[in-house]
Amino acid sequence: MLTSFLLEDWLEEHAESMPEFSLGGSTGPAWTLRSLLELDGPSSLERMLRSDVLYSRAAGSTELREAIAQMQRVPVEHVLVMTGAAEALSHIFSAAAQPGANVIVSAPCFPPYNAVPRALGLEVREYRLRRETLYEIDLDEIRRLTDSQTKLILVNSPHNPTGSIIADEAMEALHDFAVERGVQLVCDEVYHPIYHGTAMACASRLASATVVGDLSKAFALSGLRVGWIVEPNKRRRDFYLTAREYCTVSNSPVTEFLGEIAVRHRQAILERTREVAQTNLRLLEPVLDEHAGVVGWVRPRGGMTAFPWLVSGTDSRSFCDRAAAHGLLFAPGDCFGVRDHFRIAFGVGRDWYPAAMQRLGELLSACPDSP
Repeated sequence: MLTSFLLEDWLEEHAESMPEFSLGGSTGPAWTLRSLLELDGPSSLERMLRSDVLYSRAAGSTELREAIAQMQRVPVEHVLVMTGAAEALSHIFSAAAQPGANVIVSAPCFPPYNAVPRALGLEVREYRLRRETLYEIDLDEIRRLTDSQTKLILVNSPHNPTGSIIADEAMEALHDFAVERGVQLVCDEVYHPIYHGTAMACASRLASATVVGDLSKAFALSGLRVGWIVEPNKRRRDFYLTAREYCTVSNSPVTEFLGEIAVRHRQAILERTREVAQTNLRLLEPVLDEHAGVVGWVRPRGGMTAFPWLVSGTDSRSFCDRAAAHGLLFAPGDCFGVRDHFRIAFGVGRDWYPAAMQRLGELLSACPDSP
């Protein structure tokens, strides 16, 4: 049975009376349909209007799959289009759901990583991302957790909510270990290639890795609900496609048309996300550093979220309630299983982020533990 999705419950609770500055999400700067179509030139709207409103192919339109394959540098037959990364991960966990099986995921993590496999009857084993070690993965810990019943190891880089990344060498070592042990390595790369320092290579370069991507995070086009799996293993691809045919059948041809435009014009879209995120991170950094007596943090190395913690060690939910009353929406750490942390977005609000940071400074200055 699925447990309550605390993160979505929290965001929904504030949806009707949204605080002035919405920093509880995890995506990037929004696009309008007009601005997306304009990337493709004046004929794109007319071409979209001529599209038949019918089922798309279950695997995704040929044009969209070809665009994704070119971006990921893989054969087109390895690409399956999904309804966001959420559908992709659900089918991946379903394929692993066998009696006595376990999966290995990070803690903290995006909540479905933990809730969905548990609901499917899988044992979930967690490797910890610790702030004391800058949220870096511990390969030895993952090796110790792996046994003959381990079906998959899931990694997320750049990571939600911490903003940590997995270095290329560590990813390659993990891939080789998984291959040696006959375990599926699943790489969730929805924030790739948004980095704030050294950029990492896409995991699709690894011969046996399953890679999950979407247009919701780095592309900041969450309303299209387009994601994909890059899967080199034909048996798994066949399973995912069959599961999709039973569950969602296909995406809309309209969203796939727009998704193809986005992937083909990814340089402009991703550069906009990167510019907004890096500009806002530079605004967030001095505010958190100035109030180090109240909050600690590890500067994100990728993605669009940071995961500060309250130095007092108290539960962040009451802090997030006060913040919402002060016009700032964050996401409490209990949504991610770490109660003294909270998630704050920095990929949104190009125009209003400076005002939001001023408001955050005022909030932290008013905290009881402020110097």
